[in-house]
Amino acid sequence: MPPSLATLLDRYQPEGTVETADMLRVRALAEAADDPWRRDLPLHVTASALIMHPASARVLLRWHQRQQAWLQVGGHGDPGESDPLAIARREAGEETGLADLAPWPDAEIRHVVIVGVPAGNGEPAHEHADIRFFMATQAPGAARAENENAPLRWLSLAAAHDVTAEANLRETLVRMERLLTLVPALNSSGRRRPRRSARRARPRTALVTPGKARRPGLPRPAPAR
Repeated sequence: MPPSLATLLDRYQPEGTVETADMLRVRALAEAADDPWRRDLPLHVTASALIMHPASARVLLRWHQRQQAWLQVGGHGDPGESDPLAIARREAGEETGLADLAPWPDAEIRHVVIVGVPAGNGEPAHEHADIRFFMATQAPGAARAENENAPLRWLSLAAAHDVTAEANLRETLVRMERLLTLVPALNSSGRRRPRRSARRARPRTALVTPGKARRPGLPRPAPAR
């Protein structure tokens, strides 16, 4: 049986005053609510994953129509679900089509963030208490967008930092970059290869559209209206 959300949060060490304050709110929610994942709560828990391809040090972002932003993948728990890692992996698989997603470099929580969500789809404005993990794929070419309004982009860390408008995602990207300097990087032949700083690397980008192979070098699509 997976550990409870409260247990996972107890094991996690937040960084800085903002995340510490968010953690206190999420911890209080986990203790007070029978089901902190319920979507009708003004503040409810979600789980997400920043997906990366270790050999190229690229990350996969998805266009979120409601937020009008390029963000990591993830979302809500289904009724009866309570394991944030399992929810993040299921949501990530559904949104990207990637079948080989695995926690990277381990299954630990990597960031806890409370984010505001605008009203839409019949829901009032509310907040997500987002539990974030890092996941890896060995088959980046297998990524497929869930639908035409949710394209995917493979980006270098530097390009991802530039394309997102969300400061909290930029912090998540910084944490991944920091881990990449600690975890040995292997190329496809299994040999260690040198890694340049993500902020100095030349940005690489690839757009993934539904049912089509990714095509490098395409500009960012205009958001659907």
